[in-house]
This record gives sequence, C-alpha cells and structure tokens, in this order.
Amino acid sequence: MKVAEENMEKNMEEAAEEVTDNETETGQNTETDQSVEDAAAESVKEEKEETAQEEKKDKKFWKKEKKDKNAELVEELTDKVKRQMAEFENFRKRSEKEKAGMFEMGAKSVIEQILPVIDNFERGLAAVPEESKADPFVEGMEKIYRQFMDTMDKLNVKPIEAVGTEFNPDFHNAVMHVEDEEAGENVVVEEFQKGYLYKDQVVRHSMVKVAN
Repeated sequence: MKVAEENMEKNMEEAAEEVTDNETETGQNTETDQSVEDAAAESVKEEKEETAQEEKKDKKFWKKEKKDKNAELVEELTDKVKRQMAEFENFRKRSEKEKAGMFEMGAKSVIEQILPVIDNFERGLAAVPEESKADPFVEGMEKIYRQFMDTMDKLNVKPIEAVGTEFNPDFHNAVMHVEDEEAGENVVVEEFQKGYLYKDQVVRHSMVKVAN
C-alpha cells in the first residue's frame, strides 16, 4: 500500500513537471510569435511610411513640374502678346504715315488745280488801268483775291521767293538767261510764273529769268 502511494506521488510530480514544462514552452512560443508579429507590424509600418514619403516626394515633384510648365506657358503667352502689341503699334504708325501721305498727296493735287485760278486773278488785277482801281467792282475783286490768298496761307500754301534771290534748281525753273552787269551772277531778275510750296514741298516751280 505504501509503495503504491509513493508511485502515485511520483507520477503526480512527473505530470506536474511535464505540465510546467509545457507551460514554459508554450509561453516561450507565445513570446516568439508576439515578437514575429511585432516585427511584421513594424515592417509594415516602415513600408507605409516609406510609401507615404515617396508619394509626398512625387506630389512635390509633379507640383513643381506643373508650376514650372505654367510659368513657361505664362512667359510664352506674355512674350506673344508683347510681340503682337509691337506689331500692332508698328502697323498703326505705318497706317497713320500712309494716311498722312495720301492726304498730303490729295491736298497737293487740289492745290495744283487751284493755282491757275490764282494766276488768272493776278493777271486780271494787273491789267486794270490805274484810273479804274477805285471802281467798286475792282475793289471787290481785290478783296476776294486777298481773302483767297489768306486762306491759302492758313493751309500752309506759300509763294516761292524768286526775284532778287540766288537761282535754286530745287525751287526755280530757269526758262531764260540774260547778261546783266547790275545783277549778281546766277541771280533771278524776273519771274514769269509764281511758284508755290505746300508744307515745304514744291507744288509748282517758279518760272524765272536768270542773270549770267
């Protein structure tokens, strides 16, 4: 009986030790599994952080790339607008110059048609006898002539100086030469037809006699 009890106690002790060993082994395995899980979680976390950083870098890169492209586009459009404005300004100046040239050409053509009328006025007044100059009709014609010439002067139409000045081919047309010791050489001594300027441009040359 005593032996049986001792064997039973021994078996119970061995069973207790086995349970203890199993619990220890189980605890170690649990700790190992926890460490593996923690390492895996840490790895996943690091991967997520790396991915987030890469995505952030990519966003910064594309944002900078987009900003650079927008800046280039703005600069290109600004340069294009400046060129177009410069071209338009040149076109405007050229158009104004051409318009002014056409106006002056048209005005010059009209003045050329009017000059023979002035010539006839002057010839008619020069042919009036001295005793008839007080006639009201003659005085009226003289007033009209003066008003006519005042209007021409306001339009920048002026007669060319001729008699007593040195011959200038830019303004004078020599139709006759004469030997005149009293007059200076190459000096205009007589004017046959009056010449006119329009804004410093010759509309008609003066027809003159020149001393040699």
